[in-house]
Amino acid sequence: MNEASIPPPISPGDWLGMIGGGQLGRMYCHAAQSLGYKVAVLDPDPQSPAGAVADLHIRAAYDDQAGLKQLSERCKAITTEFENVPAQSLETLASASLVRPGAQAVAVVQDRIREKAFIKNIGVPVAPYAAIHTPQDIDAAAEGLFPGILKAARLGYDGKGQARVKTREEARQALESFGGVACVLEALLPLASELSVVMARGADGQAVFYPSARNEHRDGILAVSTVDARSPDQAIAVQAANAALAIAEGLEYVGVLCVEFFVLQDGRLIANEIAPRPHNSGHYTMNASVSSQFEQQVRVTAGLPLGGTASLCSVVMLNILGDVWFDDATGLKREPDWPAVLAVPGAKLHLYGKSEARRGRKMGHVNVLGATVADAVGAASRVAHALGIPFQP
Repeated sequence: MNEASIPPPISPGDWLGMIGGGQLGRMYCHAAQSLGYKVAVLDPDPQSPAGAVADLHIRAAYDDQAGLKQLSERCKAITTEFENVPAQSLETLASASLVRPGAQAVAVVQDRIREKAFIKNIGVPVAPYAAIHTPQDIDAAAEGLFPGILKAARLGYDGKGQARVKTREEARQALESFGGVACVLEALLPLASELSVVMARGADGQAVFYPSARNEHRDGILAVSTVDARSPDQAIAVQAANAALAIAEGLEYVGVLCVEFFVLQDGRLIANEIAPRPHNSGHYTMNASVSSQFEQQVRVTAGLPLGGTASLCSVVMLNILGDVWFDDATGLKREPDWPAVLAVPGAKLHLYGKSEARRGRKMGHVNVLGATVADAVGAASRVAHALGIPFQP
């Protein structure tokens, strides 16, 4: 987009739109409102976390034409909080409002087959994979893809729609259990670690990057993210940022974007997945960065200058799942020990306002700050103990 065609910034006091009413939308609302904007949220759930704090909650399906019309008539610019918004809905909104990110970029990312092909075609390494549409595709898959992981091409998240498979027969059974939907079969690789890069790219092509986070997943769900503000791994961080920028530029992406990477035991960096939105691993920015990833999303949506991404301190982010509401010994529900969490210096608690705690459901997170990463890790150990969360310093 050339400079002459870039719309002027949207001023505070005006309306911004959000499709999706989950916790990411909720934190976007808070960031937008702190900058003086009003936010309209489109989401069908009457108890959605974002709808509860938005200035207007449009209770409608993501493809409801009347709801989309109401959103676009109210809001000059609209963004999303998850990748599974129908691309057609974004195209509909774009006829009357700015939509960031655009439908074409989101359409690529919401389909793992297209996503893998796109990343590979722009020269960023990915794990060996095969597109799986039928059991015959499993029979024809290369031997090197086993053992592997079968992932549904669409609508999978937090480990859902995924199965580890050692043999072709296990892959066929997994494909059948997924209902025969299109999938990607990826080879399992010898991992040393996992990291992610959260970045933002404006309509003028300017981009900023947050320090990469080292991540630990459990059962396919992010559990811990760690950022060392003093001694980041510069070489791998630069490599990851360059790969993320190539992806964003290839998508002509405008918005906040996260790319998850695998670091292999031989030091190679492999792109895993793209999230066209703020990301769980970027929640640390809410307390440990000059501008949070949500403020950044507001800035891009409104056409404002991008915010600073420098770290203010080291940080460990602990995800809080609904499991911590259940007593391990009895299985009965009880309230977590929030006073013990908040007694830890540097602990910043963020709860998402969800009405019911369920095992495996994301309910909140704690950012634990420290002058050094050792300080943050030590304090995070105390927080994890108070919540009964496994934590390996």
